[in-house]
Amino acid sequence: MKKKYSQMTEQELWDEIRELHEKSNKAQQLGNASEFAVHEQRRIMAEAYLLNPDDFMSGQRYSLKQEANTFFVKYYNGVFAWGFRERSDKLEAVPISLLDEVKPTSL
Repeated sequence: MKKKYSQMTEQELWDEIRELHEKSNKAQQLGNASEFAVHEQRRIMAEAYLLNPDDFMSGQRYSLKQEANTFFVKYYNGVFAWGFRERSDKLEAVPISLLDEVKPTSL
C-alpha cells in the first residue's frame, strides 16, 4: 500500500508526480477522459505537498492555473486554500498547487 502524500519525502512525491503524469498521458492517448481526470487530480494533490502553505497569504486574490477565474483566499487548512471563485459566494477548497500569481484585490 502506498504512503499518504503527507508522509512521502520530496523525492517520493516527485516520483509519484512523474508516474501520474505518465499515466495521465497514456489515458489521454487512449481517449479515456475519466481516467485522465483522476490521474491529473492526484498529480495536482501531490504537487500541493511539495509547496509550503506559509508561502501563500490569506486575504489575497490568486489566479488559478489553467483557468480564467481568480480565487480569493479566506484561509488555509493544510495544503488547501479555502475561499471564493470570482463571481461566486460559495466557499470551496482548492489545492495550493492550483494557485498562481497574486492578483490585486479590488475594494
